[in-house]
This record gives sequence, C-alpha cells and structure tokens, in this order.
Amino acid sequence: MNLIESMRIYVRVVERASISDAARDLEIGQSTVSERIEKLEKFLGCRLLLRSARAFSCTPEGQAFYERSKTILQATSDAISEISGDQQLANGITRIAAPHCFGETILPYLVEYFRSNFPPTSLSLTLNDRIVDLVTEGVDLSFRTGPLGEGAFVAYPLGKVSRFLVTSRAYAEKNRLLTSPGDLPLHTLIGFNNSADQIAMISESGVVENIPFPSDIKTSHWRPAFEMVRMGMGIGMFEEYACTEAFDRGDLVKVLPDLKIVPLDLNLLIQAQRPVPQRVRTIVSILRNVVPNFLPRTA
Repeated sequence: MNLIESMRIYVRVVERASISDAARDLEIGQSTVSERIEKLEKFLGCRLLLRSARAFSCTPEGQAFYERSKTILQATSDAISEISGDQQLANGITRIAAPHCFGETILPYLVEYFRSNFPPTSLSLTLNDRIVDLVTEGVDLSFRTGPLGEGAFVAYPLGKVSRFLVTSRAYAEKNRLLTSPGDLPLHTLIGFNNSADQIAMISESGVVENIPFPSDIKTSHWRPAFEMVRMGMGIGMFEEYACTEAFDRGDLVKVLPDLKIVPLDLNLLIQAQRPVPQRVRTIVSILRNVVPNFLPRTA
C-alpha cells in the first residue's frame, strides 16, 4: 500500500465530506477511493470514518489521523522542494490552478506571454471553481477570485475584477427596460449553483446593500449561463473579462449600467510553509507585474 497516496486520498475525502467529490477531484473511481480508505483502516487497526446513508463523520482517531496526515503531506512536499526544487528550474512542471472563467478567458494569454518572452516553461493548468488546497492537491500557484478563505498560503493582490449585469440586445429590445434593481425579479434571471440569489451593490451613499437576484436557471459553469444570456434567454451577471469581446461585437448590453456591483478581489496564492522553488518564485514575480495589464479596465 502506498501510504502517502492513501493519506492524500483520505485528507481529500475528509475535506470534501464526500467520497464521490473526492474521487472527482482526484480523477479516480469512487470504488478506488472506498477501497483505499478500507485498506487504510485495516492497516491502522481502527475505524477512521463513521458512515451513514447520507453522510459520514470522523471518529476521534480519524480526526487525529487527518491532522497528522496533513502535517506529513506538508513535510513531504517541503522535503521534495528542498532537494529538487531549484534543480528542476529548466524542466520542472509548475502547476497552476484557476477558476474556470478566469482560466478560460485570461490564462491562455498569460501562457502565451510566458512562451513568447521567457525560456520554455512546463505548465500544468487545473481549472476549478471550488477553493483549491495547495498542499493536498500539489499546486504551486493558485489564482483566486473573491474571498480568500482559510489556509496556509501567502496571497499577492493582483487587482479588482468588475462585474456587470448583462443581456442580449434582442432581449433588451423585446422586454421593458429596467429602471431600478427592484425590477430584476420581473425578468428571467440566469445564475450559478454555488452563488446566493442576491447581488452586493454599492449605494450612492457608499453602503453595501444586497439586492434580490432570484435565478430562474442555474448552472455549475459560467459558459452555459453566458451562452443562454447571449442567446436572449434572460439576464446574467458575469466578470468583465467574460464580456469584453461580446460588448465589442454588440452581442451584449449592460443592464442597469449605473448599478455599482461590488468587484471581486483577484489574488495569486502560493504555499506559506515550504521552501518555494526558484522557478515558482520567478513566475510569481512576473505574474504580479503583468496580470494587471491583462485585466480589462472599465472606462
């Protein structure tokens, strides 16, 4: 049994509170995850998880093993970095995680910039809208939009990401124009599974207020929502870099353009408690300087 790999699987199961979600994250089968946990329990001679029909929880031994496993995984990562990090400057793979929308609209241009202006660098890109744990998932860098959350990382602010309410020109022409945020529930609204049915806006007095945005259609990925809005099915809210080309072509128009939606923070994260390889430090330095230039600037 590969004990380190089993620890990694176990930590992911506990943090996701779901065997199926952990299997999806790790790109292995659910049966494989279950088998690894069972073998780990047999190896340790104790029960780690208490399973029920709908959920599971850690036993006291399971919670203790989870904490120790995270420490061991961190130490293993540190040891590898100390021995081989700088030696892999030329041929090491830098693993980068990013949210889907940023990763699909901005990240390709950043990669092209690297390949055009610096020595060839091997990159592995992972796109996921959930919060990525850099240690357990072996990620060197992670772009994160919105709240930082908790974790052992160092965050470098890269700027603000504007968001807009948008619809197609055809929808705007066929439907009564909105005159206030209170009109939104009168329209077909398209949102996301992991977002609340409200929008944080900045009032004229500078106070942040939440306005209702009860989505009629929700998706787990920005692209289907964006396409439905572009097709004229309703109104959606998207980050500015998702809308720039559609604005230029005239496919989309802003809804309530004077509405000031609270922007999202964009940060670049690296692990806090490990020696960072030189290649990663170099890439971080470059990204901190160039990423703001790739973000749209609202006039």
